[in-house]
Amino acid sequence: MTAVHPEEPQRITAEEFLGFEPDALSSTFGDFEIVDGLVVRAIAQSEAHSRVVRRLAAALEDARDPAGPCLRVASDVAVRFADAEDGAADRRLNVRYPDIFVRDCEPYDVNSVRSHIALVVEVASRATVDSDTGIKRQMYARAGIPVYLIVHFDKSWESIDRIEEYRLDWSGMRYMPHRVHRIALVLDNPVTLAITFDALDRP
Repeated sequence: MTAVHPEEPQRITAEEFLGFEPDALSSTFGDFEIVDGLVVRAIAQSEAHSRVVRRLAAALEDARDPAGPCLRVASDVAVRFADAEDGAADRRLNVRYPDIFVRDCEPYDVNSVRSHIALVVEVASRATVDSDTGIKRQMYARAGIPVYLIVHFDKSWESIDRIEEYRLDWSGMRYMPHRVHRIALVLDNPVTLAITFDALDRP
């Protein structure tokens, strides 16, 4: 999700967020995330970004083993992360909408779904690359998500340059570099998958 701060900052508490239906909030704010209680509005994604998210999500779905375990693949679905430590109720809530995540098949609950995510993917854009490689990398690790992928485009922002794969160091709750994929994404956890960048990039 590519995001920019609105001209007039708006804040929301956890109680307010949980009291609304998702569609009601979207009609008010459009596409958004909540960072320490601050509503951060989204701007439109590029065609290349949308294409890669769509194709990678489909590939992950197709790679699920029919024999189990049961896995679900989601895109741009709300995930609540740990609240910020702040005395003000409207400066605590953290809700993100990862580009893609793979989770188990337990009933979805925005408050607890982070504990059920096995893999999360962010497709970097000009506006999000710093967040994807910085704060989100820290946030997802602290949430205990075992695998994190960051898709980087080349200088044209049209074709994939590389996909960085991080695995969780449980002792320090931080991500350690596992592999940099250059031509194809090859995974063995939580699904077995091999897909070329050409297949993800093709018009």
